[in-house]
Amino acid sequence: MSFLFHFLRKYPFSMFCITLIWILSLIPFFPETPLDDVEFVDKWVHILMYGGTFTVVWMEYTFKHLRADYEKMFFWGWLAPILMSGVLELLQEYCTGGHRGGDWLDLAANATGVTLAAVLGMLIWWLHSKR
Repeated sequence: MSFLFHFLRKYPFSMFCITLIWILSLIPFFPETPLDDVEFVDKWVHILMYGGTFTVVWMEYTFKHLRADYEKMFFWGWLAPILMSGVLELLQEYCTGGHRGGDWLDLAANATGVTLAAVLGMLIWWLHSKR
């Protein structure tokens, strides 16, 4: 548990965004919006949600550390979010009483968002290290 509190203290914005993803992924119902008629709008939302969240993760890490630990960021800034996304899709399919469904395309959209965030994060890291 102290591991979680360490992350919460050190990376509060990242932890807030990740918690928000968990909540939004597991609430039973979403209200209808006028954008529901737009093709693949939910996939774009997944890309933006995961891309934005994990850009925050990369930025918080970049501005708190002087040297890059690429192995750590490969895991925490790319692989772990994709694994988390897979777990959430499985939970949606099997643990929401039929209110939500897991979707492999959602996982692909989430992985796309995380990958875009990693590319942007590495660019921010590179620019930050140039100073």
